[in-house]
Amino acid sequence: MEKLIYKGRAELGRAAAKMAAGQIEKAIENKGRAGIVLATGASQFEVLDELTAADGIDWSKVSMFHLDEYIGLGPDHPASFRKYLKERFVDKAGGLKAVRFVDGDALSPEQECERLGELIGRGPIDVTLAGIGENGHLAFNDPPADFDTQQPYIVVTLDEKCRRQQLGEGWFEKLEDVPARAISMSIRQILKSELLIVSVPDLRKASAVKAALEGPVTPQCPASILREHPNCKLLLDEQAASLLSAR
Repeated sequence: MEKLIYKGRAELGRAAAKMAAGQIEKAIENKGRAGIVLATGASQFEVLDELTAADGIDWSKVSMFHLDEYIGLGPDHPASFRKYLKERFVDKAGGLKAVRFVDGDALSPEQECERLGELIGRGPIDVTLAGIGENGHLAFNDPPADFDTQQPYIVVTLDEKCRRQQLGEGWFEKLEDVPARAISMSIRQILKSELLIVSVPDLRKASAVKAALEGPVTPQCPASILREHPNCKLLLDEQAASLLSAR
């Protein structure tokens, strides 16, 4: 893992987007295609704005997956990650080769996991954009995360701290509105990406960042597993890095 610290969110977002664009362009040049995984949430606002504005990417050769979605939430709900990515990425990039949304209101979440697993298994993922939750989660793999399952997508139960984060970011009006279950890309599938770009701004993430970088590698802090990835770039702003012993 390489740790990089930036002055603020805007600078962090530009750097993450530049890295992602370079990896996508390299994949297209070498293989004629690129596979990407995108995250949602407040940490990705600037990243996706910059990425969709990048010059020179042939989006018609890019297939997109996303990390997670609430179970039981329709695509038009204000907190839907499908809605988020459609508005902030898909519509702006335009003409993607494939868009593989997680269908959170599928009749069978387990069958939806199988469908997505078959699709993502068809080709390598060149770059994954992700963040770290206030409880140290990766995607919706809350602690204690399953570090062993090889299933690409799994059904998970969200812990209260995770649900309170969604409430605090303004996606829901009250805690009871935050779904208790979701479909999430698994830890092992996330780690299969050739490049991981993990963007973590804000002071509220500082404790999770410290645990991920300076504590043990443990399912109790799912993001700690990032230290085992050979090509992970962890981008922090100064607030998120403020509790680290070594800057």
